[in-house]
Amino acid sequence: MYQASYLKHFTEQVFLAIGCSQEEARLASEVLVSADLRGVDSHGIARLAGYVRLYDHGRLNPKPNVTVAYETPSTAVVDGDRGLGLVVAPKAMEIAMEKAEKVGSGWVSVRNSNHFGIAGYHAMLALQKDMIGWTMTNAAPLVTPTFSLDKLLGTNPIAVAVPALTEPAFVADFASTAVAYGKFEILQRKGLPAPLGWAQDADGNPTTDSNAVKSGGGLLPLGSDREHGSHKGYGLGAIVDIFSGVLSGANFGPWVPPFATAGFMGVQQSVGLGTGHFVGAMRVDGFRPADEFKADMDKWIGAFRNARAVDGEKVLIPGDPEREMEAERSVNGIKLLEPVVLSLDELAKRFGIPFEINL
Repeated sequence: MYQASYLKHFTEQVFLAIGCSQEEARLASEVLVSADLRGVDSHGIARLAGYVRLYDHGRLNPKPNVTVAYETPSTAVVDGDRGLGLVVAPKAMEIAMEKAEKVGSGWVSVRNSNHFGIAGYHAMLALQKDMIGWTMTNAAPLVTPTFSLDKLLGTNPIAVAVPALTEPAFVADFASTAVAYGKFEILQRKGLPAPLGWAQDADGNPTTDSNAVKSGGGLLPLGSDREHGSHKGYGLGAIVDIFSGVLSGANFGPWVPPFATAGFMGVQQSVGLGTGHFVGAMRVDGFRPADEFKADMDKWIGAFRNARAVDGEKVLIPGDPEREMEAERSVNGIKLLEPVVLSLDELAKRFGIPFEINL
C-alpha cells in the first residue's frame, strides 16, 4: 500500500529525470496518480514505465513547445509538439475554457500529442469554473469494428463532467470498447483469463485469452457483438477518432501510434502528427443561470439515487464509484500489484531515485 503523495513525488522525480520541467513534471504526476486514486488502475502509475519507453524511443518530447496552430473565437487546433498528453491535454482544456469565458463555449482539437491518462481528469477541470467539460482521445488501433478482422480503432474514451449544486458532479468517463486495454494488462500481470465478450481471436472468434490482442486478435467495441449493440460502440469510437484525429491533423484509424505498454512499440505509416485529442468547455450560464441549472441537476441526480433497485444493489450516478474509491484510497493508500512495484523499482534504480519496494 502506497500513499498517493509518495507516488506523486516519485512519479514527478521520474518525469524530471527524463527532462520535463518542474511545473510539467508536477502536473503529469498529478494526472497519473489521480487515476490510481479514482480506482482506474489501468491508467495510473502502472503506465509510468510506458511513458519512459516512449521517451527512450524518441517519441516523447519532455520539453514541448505547445502552440495554437489555428483558431477562431470559439475553436482552436493545438500542436502538442510530441509532449506528454498528461500535460498537453490540460493546456488544451485551459484554452477551451478561456474561449468559453469569452464566447460561451470553446472547442479544441489536439494533434502531435501522446497518451493523456484518464479522460475524466481533463473534463473535470471545467467544473471549477461552472462549465461542462468534454474530453475525447483516439488511441492505438487495438479494436476490431463490428464484423472486422482488422484492428482499425483505439479504445477511444469519452468523458463528460457536469456541475451540480450540492450533489457531487456528474462525471461519465468510459471507453468506447467493452473495456480499456489496461484491464487486459492487469489480467496479464495476474495470469488470469478475460471475461467472454472483451476480445476476439485472430479468426474473429470470441475468446477469454487475455493475451489475444498480442496474438493477432482484437478488442471488441462496446456491446461486444452485433446482437448486443457492438455497432453502437463502433460508432462511438469512430466519432472520437474523427474529432480527435481527422479534425486536428493527428493520426487516425489504423495509423494512430501505439502506446508503449500495449506491446506494439513499432510505429507504422503516418498520416498525421502523433495522437489526437478533442476537448471542450461550455459555460452553463451561456444557456441559463448556473445556480438554477445546478439546482435542477441536484433534482436529476436525486431522482436516480432514489430509484428502486434490485436486491442488494443501488442505482449509481456516473462518477460515484470513482469518488468513493478516491475517498477510501486518500486515507488508506493505493495498493499496487507486484509487477507494477517491480517496474517502479527498475525506474528508481535507473534514475537513482529513492523508492521503497516494501512499505
